[in-house]
Amino acid sequence: MGKLVELVLLGVGLSLVGEMFLAFRERMNASREVEPVEPENCHLIEELENGSEDIDILPSGLAFISSGLKYPGLQNFAPDEPGKIFLMDLNEQNPRAQALEISGGFDKELFNPHGISIFIDKDHTVYLYVVNHPHMKSTVEIFKFEEQQRSLVYLKTIKHELLKSVNDIVVLGPEQFYATRDHYFTNSFLSLFEMILDLRWTYVLFYSPREVKVVAKGFCSANGITVSADQKYVYVADVAAKNIHVMEKHDNWDLTQLKVIQLGTLVDNLTVDPATGDILAGCHPNLMKLLNYNPEDPPGSEVLRIQNVLSEKPRVSTVYANNGSVLQGTSVASVYRGKILIGTVFHKTLYCEL
Repeated sequence: MGKLVELVLLGVGLSLVGEMFLAFRERMNASREVEPVEPENCHLIEELENGSEDIDILPSGLAFISSGLKYPGLQNFAPDEPGKIFLMDLNEQNPRAQALEISGGFDKELFNPHGISIFIDKDHTVYLYVVNHPHMKSTVEIFKFEEQQRSLVYLKTIKHELLKSVNDIVVLGPEQFYATRDHYFTNSFLSLFEMILDLRWTYVLFYSPREVKVVAKGFCSANGITVSADQKYVYVADVAAKNIHVMEKHDNWDLTQLKVIQLGTLVDNLTVDPATGDILAGCHPNLMKLLNYNPEDPPGSEVLRIQNVLSEKPRVSTVYANNGSVLQGTSVASVYRGKILIGTVFHKTLYCEL
């Protein structure tokens, strides 16, 4: 009788595990293929071969690009090379990317850049905040941009016990920013288990020198984050839940959720079109292909535009979609005066004139 009970319990357990795994595959869009949507005037940027995970563009048209991310469980074509920050001037007729020199005593060999955010001070000084993963930990690095020298000057590193598994940041004041935590567990095996179980333990935090606090929680995997042009609303991508959370920002930096926009694709980084206020979302149409990389069947790319974000029925349209033959694993898209840069986690970068 005891053996029979053990067999029944084993069968029930295996059945539950099987159901959870099937549900996980469905959430990851494991069987989805994309129909191509490709603007005519596009070309790859030669200098960017090892990813362009995040992009932020100054009002002047200078684009900062983080490249070379090493992330547990994801492909990397240059595992022995440190990450870099590239710069492109989108005002040029044929813009090229150049790696920025970094001075000020920064350990460039351990540079593993992830999300980035620009902050322009009252005196027009430009600062670049970079999520960094030295030794797979999470810090935020602050650099000052020297435009004439086309270089970065390292200023300081921010560490905090709540800054774990940081994915992206958006800076709203001097050393004042929101940051997303994309996994609760820092162990790669446990973080995968966390996604399979759909635990929803990740969050958005607010950091300042005086106060650090969690301001929104309950995300499957809080990922890209950005702010509306008037800085009244914060937009948060939950990649595993395939949606964008629209949050109202309060004077004390707390966030209140106003709505959730379901998209049916796995949303990575977000940017805002400064001309229209629309959200541009870099998306993974099939995350299983990203997690289980196969060069014969690579992950595709997708970019969505979300218009009328605050209305009852936002309009969602596809700006770009490719099955991986051109661009693999899109993570971000950013626009400037009719031009768009589309970045990837570990692959190439596409420049298009819309």
